[in-house]
Amino acid sequence: MSAEFRPVRVGVVDSGIDRADPALLPTVMAARAFLRSPDGLVQRVAPCDDSVGHGSAVAALIADGAGQRVEFVDAQVFAAAQAIDAGLLADAIDWCVENSVRVLNLSLGLHADRPLLRDACARASAAGVTLVAACPARGGATFPAAYPEVVAVSGDARCVAGGWSLLADRPHFGASPCALSPAAGGGASYAAARISGVAAAFFSRQPAAGYADLLAHLRAGAGFVGRECRS
Repeated sequence: MSAEFRPVRVGVVDSGIDRADPALLPTVMAARAFLRSPDGLVQRVAPCDDSVGHGSAVAALIADGAGQRVEFVDAQVFAAAQAIDAGLLADAIDWCVENSVRVLNLSLGLHADRPLLRDACARASAAGVTLVAACPARGGATFPAAYPEVVAVSGDARCVAGGWSLLADRPHFGASPCALSPAAGGGASYAAARISGVAAAFFSRQPAAGYADLLAHLRAGAGFVGRECRS
């Protein structure tokens, strides 16, 4: 690795990162799964395999966009296709902050605001963490993407790998919704991962830069301005 670049620590709050992947495993600096105990308390335990594959696909996209100059903090908040628990999500965000992430990728969303989640995102932002979250191109608001301190990202078919669009004056960008593997499907979750990769690459090159600097970089580098026209 060139001395001019530093690896950037990125939190992935998702279904886990595949420990059998020889490219990803050495980059995982910390990993925990977040579960509810029988009495309803949040437990932080050793993660299980990524049976869904979503978190691993997200991590691969981030690493690809960051030019491999990335270290991961793996927060597993679901292990199957199931509803996301806002309390687990909030605790996972706090844990990622405790593990010194610079960028936090949240390729997921809830349809309703939750105070626990809102407060966790505010704490992370106040700690200097850049939060990036998936925002479906259509439909109502999703959280955490709708929070003001979060960079919202939607899928934009106009964008190629490495490119992005500026969709709104607030931090709302678009990126390719495609995963690296066609079998993984596509969507806003993968677009968010691509922007997290761009953010990691930016902070790797400019470690003294801040959130405002990243937004200026994203706005200046957007290949498209305004929403994609769909019939």
